[in-house]
Amino acid sequence: MINISESAQTHFGKLLSSQAEGTNIRVFVVNPGTPNAECGVSYCPADAVEQTDMRLNFNGFDAVVDAESAPFLEDAEIDFVTDQMGSQLTLKAPNAKVRQVDDDAPLMDRVNYMIDAEINPQLASHGGKVILVEITPEGIARLQFGGGCNGCSMVDVTLKEGIEKQLLAQFPNELTGVKDATEHEAGEHSYY
Repeated sequence: MINISESAQTHFGKLLSSQAEGTNIRVFVVNPGTPNAECGVSYCPADAVEQTDMRLNFNGFDAVVDAESAPFLEDAEIDFVTDQMGSQLTLKAPNAKVRQVDDDAPLMDRVNYMIDAEINPQLASHGGKVILVEITPEGIARLQFGGGCNGCSMVDVTLKEGIEKQLLAQFPNELTGVKDATEHEAGEHSYY
C-alpha cells in the first residue's frame, strides 16, 4: 500500500529512537476523497493504535494507518531526500483526493475518476471545474462547466483541445465524443 524508501526508513528510525518504547509512525489523510485532502505523518505511541488500524511492517518500526485513510493511501510513497538545500521528507499520495476505481468499474465511475484526478486539478488553476452529467448511449460524455469556466470565452478550446482529447485517449473504445451541457448564457458568470 505505502512504499517507504530506505532513506525515509532510516530517517524514521533515527526519529523514533528518541521516542518512548513501542512508538511507531502514523500515516493519515485528513478530508480523504475531497479536493482539500491533506496527507500527513506523525508519531503513534503504542497506546494510540486502534483495533481497526492497519499495521505495515518496515525496518525497525511499523507504519500505522487508520481504516478511513487506507484506501486513499493506495500507491503512496514516502521518501527522504537530501540535496544542496537540505533534507526533506516527501509524501506523495496520488489517490488521496480521489479514491481510485477498478479497471472493470462502470464507465461513468472511471470517467468521473479521471475528471476528478486529472482534469479538474488542471482547471482549478484557472478557478474552473467540470462535472460529468451523463454518458449517452452513443458514447458522448456530457459535461457541465462551473467556476471560472462558466462564461469563459475559451471554454470551447478547453473542451475540444483539452478535455475531449484526454478522455478519448483514455477511453478509445467506449467514448465517441464530449459535449458541453452548460447553459453559458444563463446564471452568474465569471467572465463576460
